[in-house]
Amino acid sequence: MNDRMTTPWGELAPTRFPEDPRERLRAWDASDEYLLRHLADQDVPLFGTVVVVGDRWGALVTALAAHRPVQITDSYLAQEATRANLARAGVEPGAVQLLTTQDPPPGRVDVLLVRVPRSLALLEDQLQRLAPAVHEGTVVVGTGMVKEIHTSTLQLFERILGPTRTSLAEKKARLIFCTPKPVPSPERAANPWPYSYELPDGLGPVSGRTVVNHAGVFCADRLDIGTRFFLQHLPGSSGGQRVVDLGCGNGVVGTAMALADPEAEVLFVDESFQAVASAEATFKANGVPGHAEFRVGDGLAGVPAGSVDLVLNNPPFHSHQATTDTTAWRMFTGARRALRQGGELWVIGNRHLGYHLKLRRLFGNSELVASDPKFVVLKAVKR
Repeated sequence: MNDRMTTPWGELAPTRFPEDPRERLRAWDASDEYLLRHLADQDVPLFGTVVVVGDRWGALVTALAAHRPVQITDSYLAQEATRANLARAGVEPGAVQLLTTQDPPPGRVDVLLVRVPRSLALLEDQLQRLAPAVHEGTVVVGTGMVKEIHTSTLQLFERILGPTRTSLAEKKARLIFCTPKPVPSPERAANPWPYSYELPDGLGPVSGRTVVNHAGVFCADRLDIGTRFFLQHLPGSSGGQRVVDLGCGNGVVGTAMALADPEAEVLFVDESFQAVASAEATFKANGVPGHAEFRVGDGLAGVPAGSVDLVLNNPPFHSHQATTDTTAWRMFTGARRALRQGGELWVIGNRHLGYHLKLRRLFGNSELVASDPKFVVLKAVKR
């Protein structure tokens, strides 16, 4: 596989984070190349404040580093990949400003480049947050693979920023062109995010409790059936445990454990800035007693080995459209390192994913706690 990206500004060798020589997924795709090629071929003026939203592994801002862009991302891993790719390309420190989706956006945006995210809600939220900074002269170009750009995607650009059209497809990628028509603040529609709802009954300690979701969090407008099943089969409290809600999402699982055991110390971890903000908001909205920590990071990296009693995990099996078990394997490996002897990892997953085989390979054991036609809850003990 060609591991070099040819751009109008030279060749790059961007990688994902954490870097794994066995990883076959590239750190860029045809939509990134299409956008960069368009900017150069059409001599698009990259003036003033250039903002790049949703740059998945930093390939776009690395190529455009000479224009001192601002990157806005929801992903800790993407931000770390960007740091590494900028350093690898010899870009001077500070040439690219790295912001998260939870940071205040720039006050003025002259060029807005948008890598369309998987989540339509996240796109809506980010366009809403950036709209006050966009002016009639702002150049707005979006990019994505054809399968990622839908009528609803174009309607969001149109409704929030202005008239929108698309390009012809090239290598299964497409561009979005938007002509901003700024709306005065009193007339601008309110951002619906974050979104809150109450949980139904039958979920143990969190029954009837409030869940707060920032845009882009998995199943942000409802409780997904996998989490519902997990909540119905969580381990009993044993007093004063150190618990990790790994890949916490909106934090409902960790909040349930904290409500069941007020003496527990719960660490909420996710690589999504939106998710960790949701988990903290959910925890605080319910006035949960006890101690909690909220951390954006690469799984359990940085958590001392042997310091955790219980890890609860609903691992993702997609990485930007690609189906992969790499994330789950790294989560399981990190959990085993962080757990004390006798500590437990509890996992919820689709039956067909075969997580029991991975757990047996890693822990030497795997117990089926509960199952239904779609999901299994598994327990592995560190011995």
